Amino acid sequence: MTTTPHELAIAVQGLRKSYGDKTVLDGIDFEVPAGTVFSLLGPNGAGKTTAVNILSTLISADGGRARVAGHDLTAEAQAVRAAIGVTGQFSAVDGLITGEENMLLMADLHHLSRSEGRRVTAELLERFDLTEAAKKPASTYSGGMKRRLDIAMTLVGGPSVIFLDEPTTGLDPRSRHTMWQIIRELVSGGTTVFLTTQYLEEADQLADRIAVLDGGRLVAQGTAQELKRIVPGGHVRLRFSDPGTYEQAATALRDASRDDEALSLQIPSDGSQRELRAILDWLDAAGIEADELSVHTPDLDDVFFALTADAAPAQAPAAHAQTEETV
Repeated sequence: MTTTPHELAIAVQGLRKSYGDKTVLDGIDFEVPAGTVFSLLGPNGAGKTTAVNILSTLISADGGRARVAGHDLTAEAQAVRAAIGVTGQFSAVDGLITGEENMLLMADLHHLSRSEGRRVTAELLERFDLTEAAKKPASTYSGGMKRRLDIAMTLVGGPSVIFLDEPTTGLDPRSRHTMWQIIRELVSGGTTVFLTTQYLEEADQLADRIAVLDGGRLVAQGTAQELKRIVPGGHVRLRFSDPGTYEQAATALRDASRDDEALSLQIPSDGSQRELRAILDWLDAAGIEADELSVHTPDLDDVFFALTADAAPAQAPAAHAQTEETV
């Protein structure tokens, strides 16, 4: 899809960054349409946080060009800062003061009037379900509450682009899903979210587009489904209860892999509707009825390991498994 410049929240061309003789970003290019979630994946140390720090004006690039929220990153750095919000891996919440005081402090930093600051604070505390805890010291908040407060503080200035650098690291599954819902609501309201994450499921659930960073280069970009099609191993599995029917199907489908013990056949497939329909049509024409048909497609774990060199597991909390849909 071709996107015109005014529809882009972020446009990056040839971005480079090195520390000494170590190249962290080696001329990366990508575009993020406004009102979408863009997720940057990569092994630890791949340069994800460096990319966030450059695009949020915290550090400068060694080369390349970028526009954020319609502003040139170098020539209009102040305008970029006014248009964005950043939530890093570590909370910016001050635990010594209350949640409300954290919000009001952020309102002061954005030069909001006293009345406007209180109005915005009250609205965001309610939106993030923090009203009851507003008068309590932030040090008493759970990890999930601190993350919600952190993002609420980020929204005080009404940013059009938000950088979320591993926002759910360390959260329990319930808090993580709550954060996902918050991100979806932000995007439905027109906000653009640039997300780095170590949870591949998170990118799969949230991102409109995903880029995989490895060795300083973007090795793949696309939707989750497009990336999954890069990796071989997709197949359709037919299971039979009758040995005779199984043998009949196995004889006809010579390209299928056999599992005589399970009475199942595995047919290479990209999982597309066209291929699935062809298999069903063949079964009907041959008068063969499978007891179960399952579609197996590679997941983002498979993509991650295939595209990144010497990558450590990026999603420790969940066991690795292919996506499976039984028809």
